[in-house]
Amino acid sequence: MKNKLMMLACGVMTMSAAAAAKETITIATVNNGDMITMKELSNDFTRQNPDIALKWVTLEENILRQRVTTDVATGGGQYDVMTIGTYEVPIWGKQGWLTELDNLGASYDVDDLLPAIRSGLTVDEKLFAAPFYGESSMVMYRTDLIAKAGLEMPKKPSWGFIRQAAKAMTDKEAGVYGICLRGKAGWGENMALITAMSNSFGARWFDENWQPQFDTQEWHDTLQYYVDVMEESGPPGASANGFNENLALFQTGKCGMWIDATVAGAFVTNEKDSAVADKVGFALAPDKGLGKRGNWLWAWTLAIPASSEKSAAAQKFISWATSKDYSALVAKNKGWAKVPPGTRASLYNNPEYMKAAPFAQITIDSIQSADPVNPTVKPVPYVGVQFVAIPEFQGIGTAVGQQFAAALTGTMTVKEALKASQRLVDRTMRKAGYPK
Repeated sequence: MKNKLMMLACGVMTMSAAAAAKETITIATVNNGDMITMKELSNDFTRQNPDIALKWVTLEENILRQRVTTDVATGGGQYDVMTIGTYEVPIWGKQGWLTELDNLGASYDVDDLLPAIRSGLTVDEKLFAAPFYGESSMVMYRTDLIAKAGLEMPKKPSWGFIRQAAKAMTDKEAGVYGICLRGKAGWGENMALITAMSNSFGARWFDENWQPQFDTQEWHDTLQYYVDVMEESGPPGASANGFNENLALFQTGKCGMWIDATVAGAFVTNEKDSAVADKVGFALAPDKGLGKRGNWLWAWTLAIPASSEKSAAAQKFISWATSKDYSALVAKNKGWAKVPPGTRASLYNNPEYMKAAPFAQITIDSIQSADPVNPTVKPVPYVGVQFVAIPEFQGIGTAVGQQFAAALTGTMTVKEALKASQRLVDRTMRKAGYPK
């Protein structure tokens, strides 16, 4: 009996020691569909790594950005893995806020990452984040509604055609709106769409001397078009709609067209979630005939804050979540069309994926055509398609987004919103010491 008690005690001690040895990493991520799938499938990682436990913090996009920015800037150490974007990585990497990803494993194949995506995550030839999915933007449209309107969507539509088609497909009495566009204020919400749109209209945030350009005709034309087309053919309450809200509207048959992230292709064609899955077509983002399309370039990435004391375990998780093996795991459990897109060349060389994903070719064409170094018609001193890659952009981007949301609701005119934007951006840039 005594021996049994001793064995039992030893067993309890062994279990306690194993539990104590287990390292918990905290992962902060956005509440997008691909990240939710990552969380669902993470048992595969913990099976392979029984000494690592995962704690998830899943947040709405704007809130996630605020929290991880505060944490990384103050060295708070709340998170071991953060979901951040192409905007943050080079800035934070230069500031020493991120840990270099130099131990992703022999089989990771960094060279398989698409050059357009990888270049935005590299500082001084060092990788500071791994792309979970990459995206540009495109037109998603209802093939049945555009046919009913007697129109045919070009592969390369103009903004003029988009407005015409939106009007023709709108049936407000039936609750069908010709176009859904982001209206929620935020540098990564409405300003992602409108800044990318403005590039094709010939507008730019700053001239070569860092002078704000919101008092130009090109910006007036951009914002006036956006407000007019949404008033004519957009859903009510659009100023509250970001990616997820518009996705829900499109999937339930409320939108004739939706111009947004290429990653949405898998969601709108998924029969389990989308009532219009068999009635969706795709086209490149529109242009104005000036040589630039209104498509952006972005990657949601996984990075490790320099404040984390668990970087070895965090790198193991990042390697798992952004690997070729993870793509195969998603394909096995969810189907090839649900594999996170836009990061690896091997995915677009895979005939199974290209056959299963009707949006795949548009996605890769859009990603490869985006030019963050020369994003606009006129020369600019900054890098970035739908953002300006300077630390001040988070603040000024969101502040301008609030003015544009006010123009959308009608509480400000287009002219007033642009005047206010010019004034606040000019004030912030002067205070920050631009031109530098």
